[in-house]
Amino acid sequence: MQQINDLSARIAQCQEQIKAAVNRVVDSGWLVLGPEVKQFETAFAAYLGASDCITVANGTDAIELGLKALGVAPGDQVATVANASMYTTTALLAIGAEPFFMDVDLDSRCATLAEVTRALDAGVKAVVVTHLYGLAAPEIVQIAALCAQRGVPLFEDCAQAHGASVDGKRTGTFGAAASFSFYPTKNLGALGDGGAVVTSDASIAERMRALRQYGWSEKYKVQVAGARNSRLDEMQAAILGAFLPGLDAANARRRAIAERYSAELNHPEVQVPNASGAAYVGHLYVVRSPRRDALRAHLREAGIASDVHYPIPDHRQPLFGDRYADLRLENTERLAADILTLPCYPEMSDENVGRVIAAVNAW
Repeated sequence: MQQINDLSARIAQCQEQIKAAVNRVVDSGWLVLGPEVKQFETAFAAYLGASDCITVANGTDAIELGLKALGVAPGDQVATVANASMYTTTALLAIGAEPFFMDVDLDSRCATLAEVTRALDAGVKAVVVTHLYGLAAPEIVQIAALCAQRGVPLFEDCAQAHGASVDGKRTGTFGAAASFSFYPTKNLGALGDGGAVVTSDASIAERMRALRQYGWSEKYKVQVAGARNSRLDEMQAAILGAFLPGLDAANARRRAIAERYSAELNHPEVQVPNASGAAYVGHLYVVRSPRRDALRAHLREAGIASDVHYPIPDHRQPLFGDRYADLRLENTERLAADILTLPCYPEMSDENVGRVIAAVNAW
């Protein structure tokens, strides 16, 4: 079976780097918030072109604590998309904030300037833009300018867009702050959970460092409300530090696979995405088909795994009951019905890419 991703291949390929990183931590005897964390935070901030990186336990904590660092409080409305599997919405609910759902563009699957404008006109406290599937939101420059003009902080969710750039500027550096996830399947993934908030605002960085560790302003002195214990451990930081230098090459391989798919997939009922250029780093390769489920069954029979990212829009999740029954997000709902993710990861062989293409075209 051709898997949607193969983490064992990456681990095998990077075995020596992983062993060296783990042994270094074990030999040091320092396991939490030590030199490996500091070194990775410095390196990742420099890679992105930001001043500060504050690592946390996972990507969802990064969204929640990052928004708290921006001043989002219970009862505040925060704009977000509804096609990214509840990750931002979950963080908002944990804060006690209210999601203001924006629709997305059918082609980019990202928030648009028009929808951000609608949210700002409604009086949201902050705007979250998700760079979905590895594509930098095409209008991020204009969105950032509008949010700055209106005095509303822009927060970027970059969990699927490590290394993507627009006009030479990396995702995660357009807004007031940004979140990253280092879940193992991400473009820059650890061997466990991990996340970070990136910012070039010193006051946000200072608040984040307190929020990730009990609200301490100094050891055992709790000064910041709404904090928790959310720390990246030394082992994961060391592994991420070992993987970071290879990120651009891995992204280039993902992009090459995606570009081949887009060039060679040729079926009247399969629509391919825009999958080229520095703005796209191939986290997921997502096609559309009006007969998505039939295509998925066909691929399964051919020994090829696929997935749906994501089948249920946030405003249609059961936990909300009828709360958003009257809300229509036309593009979001349409995409949920016809999107399908094909295998796309750096270790995937050219032969297996060809197998996927042949299987889709033979459907």
